[in-house]
Amino acid sequence: MPRQLRPELEHEFARSPDLGYEVSSDVGFVRCLSHGFPTPLARWHYHDEYELHLITATSGKVFVGDWIGPFAPGQLVLTGPRLPHNWVSLDMPDGGVEQRDLVIQFQHEPLSQAAELIPELKEIFPLLERARNGIEFFGMADKAETHWHHVKNSRGVRRLSAFCDFMADLASCNDYRLLSNAQMQSEDDDQSTDQIHAIVSRITDNLSDQHSAAALAAELSMTESRFSRFFRKATGNTFTDFVNRVRISRACQLLMDTDQQITHICYEVGFNNVANFNRRFLEIKGMTPSEFRKQSLNRFRGAD
Repeated sequence: MPRQLRPELEHEFARSPDLGYEVSSDVGFVRCLSHGFPTPLARWHYHDEYELHLITATSGKVFVGDWIGPFAPGQLVLTGPRLPHNWVSLDMPDGGVEQRDLVIQFQHEPLSQAAELIPELKEIFPLLERARNGIEFFGMADKAETHWHHVKNSRGVRRLSAFCDFMADLASCNDYRLLSNAQMQSEDDDQSTDQIHAIVSRITDNLSDQHSAAALAAELSMTESRFSRFFRKATGNTFTDFVNRVRISRACQLLMDTDQQITHICYEVGFNNVANFNRRFLEIKGMTPSEFRKQSLNRFRGAD
């Protein structure tokens, strides 16, 4: 049988109350969920909603996009729409655990539409932008659990108020890290945003090309030093680091979703030699490409 490589898309019709899901017609666009492990809900999957995920028991490996790392009780992660994820417990007692995950799911569109009339909601949009890559928050476990119960136990306007209070605390939290690939930050004006998006699109669409900061600076009528400052402000990375991170991110996707040889992937994503590819991969991911591929196979565990 062919090996499963891609994440499963979670559809609304699969969200049965028997599995712990709240009915959207009863609670609105903010939905709470709690579950133990093992469970059919724990699998390598993605969906259209944001998902805020608090671990309350067990430890193991977490998979978010191209991120592989450890988790333990107290881990709090926000994943963006269609970002694949799974938590695999490795220290379960016999019979599993009754509660491991406290989850909140919510959609983007209601917030986007409401922000047109309620500008205060835009305060959380930088948070939602970062969530495209997955965000792990630190030092928030106790507060997050309290927030979750406030949301869970509320309905109507009170639930919306409790949810907004939770989001405001997350938006103001400065102790976090982004998990999956390179991140673009918001720019101050539309022209800058358009320029950065054009540059990033060119890089991501043509990874095998040799991209030059000097050439891009000239296209924008900037000096190379000014372009470097501009690019770092917008992405949080130097130009070279950003290109390497995007290439490694694409390599991770190929390592996870295909059976291509590592040497072939190296050249496909734009590296000129395998030694440099392995070195950059180790710097960014903390493991070699072959170790990453081996560990990534564990992302399918959890539904047994």
